Amino acid sequence: MPPVVLLLGPLRSAVSGVSTHLNLLFGSALAGRFRMVQFQVGSAGRVETRLGWLARLLASPFQLAASIMRHGVTIVHINTSLDARAYWRDLVYVLVAKASGARVLYQVHGGAVSAFCGTHPLLARATRLVLRATFRWPDVVVVISQIEYEAVSALAPRQRVVLLPNGTDVEALAARRQDAAPRGPLRMLYIGRLVRTKGLYESLQAIARLRAQGLQTRLAIAGSGEEEGGLRDAVAMLGLEKEVCFIGPAFGEKKRALFEEAQVLLLPTYHREGLPYALLEGMAAGLVPVVTRVGAIPDVVEPDVHGLFVPPRDPEAIARALGALAADRALLARMSEASRERVATSYSVERLAGDFTALYRVLVGPWSASKAA
Repeated sequence: MPPVVLLLGPLRSAVSGVSTHLNLLFGSALAGRFRMVQFQVGSAGRVETRLGWLARLLASPFQLAASIMRHGVTIVHINTSLDARAYWRDLVYVLVAKASGARVLYQVHGGAVSAFCGTHPLLARATRLVLRATFRWPDVVVVISQIEYEAVSALAPRQRVVLLPNGTDVEALAARRQDAAPRGPLRMLYIGRLVRTKGLYESLQAIARLRAQGLQTRLAIAGSGEEEGGLRDAVAMLGLEKEVCFIGPAFGEKKRALFEEAQVLLLPTYHREGLPYALLEGMAAGLVPVVTRVGAIPDVVEPDVHGLFVPPRDPEAIARALGALAADRALLARMSEASRERVATSYSVERLAGDFTALYRVLVGPWSASKAA
């Protein structure tokens, strides 16, 4: 029997980067080499009262221990982020998993050590001491960006820290593409959660500026979230009803159709990003990213080769970047092909599954590698 890996994360049908990550792992060759089981954590995809949330939170460590024993779990793969709520919750899961005799892989998907520690000198020092201690508890810490690899390695030099970027299903996304037509509106796509820190309000302001300059654009906003009402109000206030449409959450064929229709992936985020799956999926489908230097985005996108960088919270810079792409469709076509090639060669789901296979095998130790082949 192959070793059992218990993966902690939200409901797999939820709109979440970690849900996408879990779906990719469960659908990859990894699932044929190890017996993979999910233990659902977090609020994403749940409908519950405050009292129900508290009851679930209190019961979940005991439920985790029971699940480890029931399934004979060898590895507990915790998917977390450097967000205070997720960090403290998942720290308890690390202790439970270790006490139950399992090996612990602790994967940090988002947030930054510097932001988590804050700017107050005493609090930052205390937080760093806590992180230094707790990063030693898992058997391995996995990060997805170069900057966090350096930060975590500096904090916990005796811990095994592995840089293992996300991947995506390149073949499924490499669909038929519309040409970067020399005329017509520049077609843009945003896909993800509708929250203020994703740069959507600034994007709307940029589109309004471009329209005032006589440049035609179209933006499809796919997703849902707390800012949907505010964004719809902003579209109405700016008079962008012809330029902007709201698609709602998009999965499967609907998502692929959106990728086929668009030319540019608009993601001028200042959120606590790790490595956004929207970026990898969009680039795999040939979209040219307009992005910020946040999280692992600079690890993937080379400026003026795959896409364009803009400063956070800067509508004028977004407008300039979009204007440049609209004016030079040959550049847009070259960047589209370069983006597709970048993801295909370095960020495929096959590479992701291979990396985790190697890491899981290290954690299970003497278990025969031939049985996982």
